Amino acid sequence: MGYTFHVDLRGIVDLLSHHLYASPQVYVRELLQNAVDAMTARRAVGGDVSDGVRIEPAESTGDGTLRIHDPGIGLTESQVHELLATIGRSSKRDDFGFARQEFLGQFGIGLLSCFMVADEIRVWTRHGDEPTVEWTGYADGRYEVRLAPADRQRPEPGTTVTLAPRRDMEHWLGTETVRRLATLYGSMLPVPVRVGDTLVTGGPAPWDDVPAESGPSRRARLENYCREVFGFSPFATVDLAVPEAGLRGVAFVLPAPANPATRVAHRVYLKQMLLSESIEGLLPEWAFFVRCVVDTSELRPTASREALYEDSLLTEVRDVLGDRLRGWLTRLGRGDSGQLAEFLRIHHLGVKALAVHDDEMLRLLDQWWPFETNQGPLTLAEFRDRYGTVRYSPSVDEFRQIASVAAAQSIPVVNAGYVYDSALVARLPDVDPSIRVEALSSTDLAAELEPLDPAAASAVRPFLATAQRTLDRFGVEVQVNAFDPVSLPALYLLDGDTGLRMDLRHGQQEAADETWASILGSFTVGHDERPRLVLNHRNPLVRQAVGIGDEELTVLAVEGLYVQALLLGHQPLRPVDTAALNQSFLGLLGRAMGGGAGPAGTSPGPVVDRDEPTGEGR
Repeated sequence: MGYTFHVDLRGIVDLLSHHLYASPQVYVRELLQNAVDAMTARRAVGGDVSDGVRIEPAESTGDGTLRIHDPGIGLTESQVHELLATIGRSSKRDDFGFARQEFLGQFGIGLLSCFMVADEIRVWTRHGDEPTVEWTGYADGRYEVRLAPADRQRPEPGTTVTLAPRRDMEHWLGTETVRRLATLYGSMLPVPVRVGDTLVTGGPAPWDDVPAESGPSRRARLENYCREVFGFSPFATVDLAVPEAGLRGVAFVLPAPANPATRVAHRVYLKQMLLSESIEGLLPEWAFFVRCVVDTSELRPTASREALYEDSLLTEVRDVLGDRLRGWLTRLGRGDSGQLAEFLRIHHLGVKALAVHDDEMLRLLDQWWPFETNQGPLTLAEFRDRYGTVRYSPSVDEFRQIASVAAAQSIPVVNAGYVYDSALVARLPDVDPSIRVEALSSTDLAAELEPLDPAAASAVRPFLATAQRTLDRFGVEVQVNAFDPVSLPALYLLDGDTGLRMDLRHGQQEAADETWASILGSFTVGHDERPRLVLNHRNPLVRQAVGIGDEELTVLAVEGLYVQALLLGHQPLRPVDTAALNQSFLGLLGRAMGGGAGPAGTSPGPVVDRDEPTGEGR
C-alpha cells in the first residue's frame, strides 16, 4: 500500500529561515523575482508592462500590511491551486510555453520566504480574460481560494501580493527597510520598480558604457561604485566578459594587501537581479586581490539563490575569468612597468601563488619581482645575467646564517625562504631549460670554505680537541677553516633537515608515551648530523685562542665564541646556552681582573657543571 508524505509548513518555514536563507530580507528579492517573471511572461505574449512594479510599505497601506503590485501575466484558478499550494512547483516551467532561462526563479519556493516575516499571505490575481482569483495562505499550512466578487475584480491582468506581518517582524515591512532592500536587489532591473513614490531602478550598470557627455567618465563611475559598494578606491579595474555564460562585469583590484586565507566574496546579479553580495567560488582561489561585480544569464543559482551551483559551466567561467586577470597582468608587464611594480609590491603573494602553477606568471615574476639576495635586491632575471647559476637558500634562517660569509667567498645567494619563493625558484627550469638552479644549504657552504694548510691544521689540533670536548655537551661539531670576512670569528651552521631531526630526537627524549617515542625515533635512525661551529682561522681572536695554551681559558673562549655565533645567526638560546654565555663572560671577566680562578670562584652568577649532560643542541 502506498502513502503520501505529509508536510508541516511551520517546519518548512523554520527550515527556510534558519538553514536555506541567510536573512528574512530575501523576501523582498523573492517578491520582486516573481513580479518580474510574471511581467516577462506577459511581455512575451504582447502585453503592456510599462507600469512596472509598485510596492506599498506598511506606512502607505494604513493597515500595517505590505502590498506589491505587478502588471504581469497573472494566474488562473487552476494555476493558483497547482502553483501556489505545491511546494517546489515553479510557474516558470513550461506552463506558459516559454524557455525557462528567460525567468529569474526556478525552484517554486520563493513565496514561502515571505512566511519568515508574515503570518498571512494574500494573492489577488487575474490571467487574461479569466475572472480574478483570491488566494490566502497561512503559516500553519492552510490556504483558501475563491473567485473574487464582482466589486473586487481586477481591471487588468496582473497580481497583487499582500503580507500581514508576524509579531515582532513589523519592521521588515517599513518604508525605509523596504526601500533599502528593493534598491539593493532590484536597482539594475530592466523594469521600473517603485517603493511608494520613489523609483529605485534606473541608471547605468557598472559594466555599461555611456556617452561621456551624459555624466562622469566610466572610470569615475566605476571608482565611485567601488567606494560605495566595497568601501575602497580600486587600484585598477579590469573588464570581465564570458559570452558563453552571458556574463559581463568588472573586477576591482584592491589597493592594499589581502589575506590569502580569507574567503573572497563577490557581488553577483542574475539577469540584473542581485543574487547576493557574498558569492564565493566565482574566481580561482589565487585571485584574492580583486572584488567583482558581475551579471550573468546562464549560471545557475542554488535553491536559496544566495550561491552559485557548482557545475561544469561555473568551472569554465572560473577558468576564463582567471585568464582575464592573467591577461591584464601580462599587459601591464608589456606596457606599464611602473604600475606593475606597484601592483606586485602590494599583491605579490597572490601572483606568487598563481606562478607556482602558471608559467606565464612565473615569467612575469622572473622579470619584475625583486628577490632578497646577499648582493642586494635583484630580480631573478638580473641575478642570472650577473651570476649565471641561481643559488638559493630555501630558509630565511639559513640565508641569514650564510649570507655574509657566502658573499665574502664570492658566492651569490638568493633568499628563497619566504612564502612560495623556494617553489618558484626551483620551477624556473620548467619555463626555460637553460636556467640552472641550485639549493645552497649551510652544509654546502661549509664544504666551500678553504681548508687549513697541513702545518696550520697540525698546529690547531690540540685546540680543536679541547674545543670539541667543550661543545660536545651542546651537540655541536667544531671545525676550523680559513674564510672571509676576517672580522667574523665564528659561524654557526644549521640546515633545515638537521634542525628537524634534532627537534624529533628532542621530542623522542621527552615523549611520555613509548609508542610515540618509537615513531619519532624512526625518523632519526641512521642520521647523526649535528650543527657546526666553524671557527675562522683568519680572525685574530681565534688565532689567539688557538695558541693560548691554557685549557680553562680555552674553554671559556670557545663557549663565548659559540654563543656569539648563535646570536649572530639569530638562533634562540636554550637555558644551557644562556648558562654558557654567563660562565664565559664572568670567567673571562674574572681572568681579566686577575682573579685567576674560574667563574665558580669569582662570581655569584649561574654556573653549569661542565660534566653534566645537557642533551643535544639545535
